[in-house]
Amino acid sequence: MITVESGLGASGIPHIGSLGDAVRAYGVKLALENLGYDSKLIAYSDDLDGLRKVPEGLPDSLEEHLAKPVSLIPDPFSCHDSYGMHMSSILLDGLDRIGITGYEFRRAYDTYRKGLLRDHIHTILERSSEIGSKIAQMVGQSKYQDSLPYFPVCAACDRLYTAQATAYMAQERKVAYECRDTKMNRRVIKGCGHRGEARIDGLGKLAWKVEFAARWAAFDVRFEAYGKDIMDSVRVNDWVSDNILGRAHPHHAKYEMFLDKGGRKISKSAGNVLTAQRWLEFGTPQSILLLLYKRITGARELSIRDDVPSLMDEFNELEDAYFFGRARKEARGNPARLAKARGLYLYANLLDPPAAPGAHVSYMLAAELARVYRSDRTRRVAAKLAEYGAIKGADGQIERLIDLAGRYADEFMRGADGHARAGGANAEGARADERSRKTLLEIAHMLGTEDDPDAIQTGIYEAARSNGVPPKEIFAMLYYILLGTSRGPRIGPLIADIGSKQVARMITESV
Repeated sequence: MITVESGLGASGIPHIGSLGDAVRAYGVKLALENLGYDSKLIAYSDDLDGLRKVPEGLPDSLEEHLAKPVSLIPDPFSCHDSYGMHMSSILLDGLDRIGITGYEFRRAYDTYRKGLLRDHIHTILERSSEIGSKIAQMVGQSKYQDSLPYFPVCAACDRLYTAQATAYMAQERKVAYECRDTKMNRRVIKGCGHRGEARIDGLGKLAWKVEFAARWAAFDVRFEAYGKDIMDSVRVNDWVSDNILGRAHPHHAKYEMFLDKGGRKISKSAGNVLTAQRWLEFGTPQSILLLLYKRITGARELSIRDDVPSLMDEFNELEDAYFFGRARKEARGNPARLAKARGLYLYANLLDPPAAPGAHVSYMLAAELARVYRSDRTRRVAAKLAEYGAIKGADGQIERLIDLAGRYADEFMRGADGHARAGGANAEGARADERSRKTLLEIAHMLGTEDDPDAIQTGIYEAARSNGVPPKEIFAMLYYILLGTSRGPRIGPLIADIGSKQVARMITESV
């Protein structure tokens, strides 16, 4: 059995990066099983972590609970047994929604209360002087030369980080502590002054610099990835695992953070959180899995507006590569890249691909049509797609795509016509005089050999001007032919999405 672990933060709303940690660990589990090994994923919620600040958008009433373990803070939404469990449940729901269900969920609260780390805590505290010196040497942090790397929960005020362990009584397996003022996120959290003793198999928590190592040893973890922001903690934990606990540290993979489009780190506390639930309002589970499996190196700016459409279409391209051996231009004639595309498709389907490919429709084409056809949207958009030859008929998959693209259009594509003209290709706006008819036929001829969106756009302008027709009039006629309305998106990409030859046929039939 090869155990893979993913850590789940429970101090704020889990974002796409938190999801990525678990999804990628699950991918390693799948890969190990694919190679013939038994493997399991432990999804570990650090719900004994203390609340360091109130995340943006959450109630100010949480201020009174700062420095308390999040599993001891009441749920401000009154639907779970604690604040920590509420936040964990959001991430677990996200995993379930994208099809990841084969994992073992564990909580720090239960792990410590059951004494599963007791022997490892004992060893770490007995050798705390050695560990403190090594931490100072490795990362320049001197605090553990003066204090123990363990925080009990204060019996008087329930705070964690204010309870400073001052001595370890190895025979009794207890720490002596004093609840003191402590600085946290540039502010001072007042300690209550209580002095007491706490057993190491009760409520308390190892410092991050040593806790990972204790977990790895207790759960026999062989793989855990980590984000660039905790690289120093992982380095120290590797040393503690190897040299203090006498167990080889796990294999690691380092990934980097997602950023918002302003270049800021996506953060629970900053309030710029993008959750799995939010993504799934506009994209499929496969599009999230593709995002998280295709690349882990390098920080990446991420937004629903820009990334959902491109990933939805990229998934279709991977499906073509998997079923038909068709690849994107840069992969043509490159067997390694084609193999990678097929493998990525498999993992975006969690190694359980469908028996046959589905119908492929450009996401932005569906969104543009959904923007025009707001009433009776599913039927009318499906009818247009069938008219374009993009689908033979609506099925559940197409209806789901129209629903997702419609939500995208409603949220990100406001300001266009609120409704479509009914008549389609033969609508009054598409009636042309001889010069316009000649221009449209030239455009149809050009489309017989051109499929580049920019070249199409330029070709339409040139055809209009060479025949003395205002380009605006030709664009309006093309929109009536394609959408049944006088306005629409940039025409070159729209035609490329529908298919140049299909549009050429529609133009010829209309004029």
